[in-house]
Amino acid sequence: MTEANFPAWAWIAVLLGVVIIAGLAFYAGRLLAQLKAQNQRRDQALAKRNENLHESIVTIAKAMEQGQCPLSEGALRLVVLLDLRVESNQAGYARKYPSLHDMYERIKHMPTHEARKQYPKAEIRKMDNEREGYEKELEDVILQDVRQLLKDFA
Repeated sequence: MTEANFPAWAWIAVLLGVVIIAGLAFYAGRLLAQLKAQNQRRDQALAKRNENLHESIVTIAKAMEQGQCPLSEGALRLVVLLDLRVESNQAGYARKYPSLHDMYERIKHMPTHEARKQYPKAEIRKMDNEREGYEKELEDVILQDVRQLLKDFA
């Protein structure tokens, strides 16, 4: 077809197609920009969360090292905080700090806070004695893990 034979409605259809494609391209670009901004906000939030977790982990580890925090309580808290870190699945914290995880596994079933108050005093005393026995048994290796953790998180 020559230009003279090309009907006006065809030109309108081509022009309409170009406008539609341009509009869709603009919309797609806008969506991509929104996705990029959303990913940046998510990454910033995760980094802030990891920073807060890092600070808490170091504080608890230092308190344990200085004898200001019972080893069992510190182990419970550290294992949970380490598991909350973004990279916890790949980091292998259970392999890096086996004594902390050993203590955690031994005492995680013991009630804390309000749940603890529901038990008779004799039962609480029995659990405390068990926990303190674990602390004495694992003290040296837990402190080794704590020192290693402090080096790793320095």
